Amino acid sequence: MFRPSEFRDLVSGRRQGPAAALARGLLRAVEGPYTWAVRRRNRRYDTGAAPIHRVDVPVVSIGNLTLGGTGKTPLVEWVARWFQQQGVAVAVISRGYGAKPGQPNDEALELALKLPGVPHLQNPDRVTAAREAIEYHGAEAIVLDDAMQHRRLHRDLNIVLLDALEPFGFGHVFPRGTLREPIEGLSRADVLVLSRADILDQPARDAFWAKIARYAPGAIRAEAAHAPRRLVATPQSPAMQNLVGPPACREAPLDLLTGRRVAAFCGIGNPAAFEHTLRSCGYEVADFRVYPDHHPFGPADVASLTQWAQPQDVEAVVCTQKDLVKLGVERLGQTPLWAVAISLKLLSGRELLEQRLAALLSR
Repeated sequence: MFRPSEFRDLVSGRRQGPAAALARGLLRAVEGPYTWAVRRRNRRYDTGAAPIHRVDVPVVSIGNLTLGGTGKTPLVEWVARWFQQQGVAVAVISRGYGAKPGQPNDEALELALKLPGVPHLQNPDRVTAAREAIEYHGAEAIVLDDAMQHRRLHRDLNIVLLDALEPFGFGHVFPRGTLREPIEGLSRADVLVLSRADILDQPARDAFWAKIARYAPGAIRAEAAHAPRRLVATPQSPAMQNLVGPPACREAPLDLLTGRRVAAFCGIGNPAAFEHTLRSCGYEVADFRVYPDHHPFGPADVASLTQWAQPQDVEAVVCTQKDLVKLGVERLGQTPLWAVAISLKLLSGRELLEQRLAALLSR
């Protein structure tokens, strides 16, 4: 079983040698049947053979084409806040991947801090969750988190993110690459967002949009950056007191650690993006530890991280907010633990996106 970083090294071609070539060949053999199954499933929805269910309020889906992180959570937060600013009661619905029975997962914990008072329902049956959000929580709009490939619930606006670091899944569908479905699935997108667009220069962005144009010619385009805003720390327990009345996080400016030696870790889908963020803040990253996406941090991990951090001679250990909410500690031994708070900044396309959202409310 590959760790995420090892898997990406393999499918990207960075890992060389006869064993790597053989492994890629075996993965390619599995890619064909998987791709066929995905296309068959999509055809069933496209032709009406599989039913698509509607609800009585606008539904906005935010998803991606590839495995791993493309920055969906900051965009979920942005869209939910936009509805709030219009005076619209909004609810967030997600599958709840990685959640323990009866408990919220890491993304729900993170959004609870960022969007207090916004209901977040987690249920693999998102049709049922949407109806519950309307009936029991008074939702007037619904934001679906990570739902591009979820076809059972009709969406009125389909927003798809593509990460500038890895937009096309190394040209292959899983398991040979990181595409969740063939790239022609982008034809279902109403809005395409190039996330972490600030990493690319303008010619590279132009080349990206030229390549993508034939797959989704009618989609509006937007470019976004994921901007680090501040450092946060919280003594909150991993369960976040069942999301009832979480206290405010302690905060510090980003430059608290600028030029300082830090150790960092994360359990997210795109660890390279987090490492890039740390270096953009001017942090000297002495060591970087990667866990699987949605890793369920527990006491054993706290002990392991503490033992790892002690000999590093660092000012602090830094992680993502998604990781911090599961750890529930302020320090690893004597070393402070901080998370970098990220927010979305739309570099282009904001006006068009807001127009499309506003059109949903005028129906």
